Amino acid sequence: MHGANLGTLLRTCDAVGACLAVPPFGWVDEALARGNTLRHRSCLHRVGNPLRFLENERLSGTHIVGVELADEAIRLADLPVARRRTVAVLGHEQTGIPADAMELVDVAVEIPMVGTGASLNVAVAGSLVLYRLAGLM
Repeated sequence: MHGANLGTLLRTCDAVGACLAVPPFGWVDEALARGNTLRHRSCLHRVGNPLRFLENERLSGTHIVGVELADEAIRLADLPVARRRTVAVLGHEQTGIPADAMELVDVAVEIPMVGTGASLNVAVAGSLVLYRLAGLM
């Protein structure tokens, strides 16, 4: 994920009162250093193993939403506002959410598109879903 994308997601999390969880990949620290334009400390969690994190969240009753083009995906407009702890999972812009992570998702949500593109930029897609989950759109 490009630093600007991570910075955008961090700003969106701040705007909707959410936290950003990031994996321990080497590029994350550099991307955060370049892309974080918030003037104050933001809510950021570093997760060790992303799959283990999702498994633990699911076991604790967290609702897990995957932003992914999938046969069983619901439209963004049909995604209900979060009424309990919710994790939104974003995948790679080209390859999506890995299959083993999709197995842990309670619901997949897709953002309908009218144009010729197959998907939105990950930061834009994530931001739309976060605003929807927060009940702000």
